[in-house]
Amino acid sequence: MRLARQAWLIFRKDLLLEWRGRARTVSVLLFGVVTLVLFSFALGPEAEPLRRGAAGFLTLALLLSSVLGLNESFRLEQEDQALEGLLLRPVEPTALFYGKALGSAFLLLLLALVLVPAAVILYDLSPTPAGLLQLAGLWALAAAGLAAPGTLYAAITGRLQSQDVALPLLLFPLVVPVLLGSVKAMDLVLTGDPMHQLRSWTLLLAGFDAIYWSVCGILFPFAIEES
Repeated sequence: MRLARQAWLIFRKDLLLEWRGRARTVSVLLFGVVTLVLFSFALGPEAEPLRRGAAGFLTLALLLSSVLGLNESFRLEQEDQALEGLLLRPVEPTALFYGKALGSAFLLLLLALVLVPAAVILYDLSPTPAGLLQLAGLWALAAAGLAAPGTLYAAITGRLQSQDVALPLLLFPLVVPVLLGSVKAMDLVLTGDPMHQLRSWTLLLAGFDAIYWSVCGILFPFAIEES
């Protein structure tokens, strides 16, 4: 209960700071929309190639936007030794991880409210209401799968001058299963699932989410100690 309460307070603190500034949220949302627009320009005006690639474009927009958000997630904590102050209160490092990871996942979830309608318009998609609900669930799983390892690596690279380069180099190879599962599952929702494979890909996403959130939570105290 103490761990959960501390994680909730960290999560709430991050939301309050984000609401007061809103710079990170606005920049991440704009970056995601611009990414989708650039993908549509790259394939040209024909609708069919855009529809076939929509799942991949949505996943890549989520991935690239997550890096932009995660780079900022520990920037405030590093200023004026705020991170050390949190740990001296005392706040459990594991609670700090889950609070920060939940904040990052929530920010990525907000992207769905903008990027999915943008993709529907740009790529001429026509998902059913049930399909939109499935997309929302898959987006939540993908966001969680990126937020947990992203928070761990953001803490590791937070004090490096080359954080903007180091974070994606460390994060991208680790989240390949999440990206693969997300692209395949979203594509089945958007284009049809005659072989009934959606459940398998969804379970793959959920399984890697469970692994990342448990293992990264265990490793985070060591990352904070080393950083």
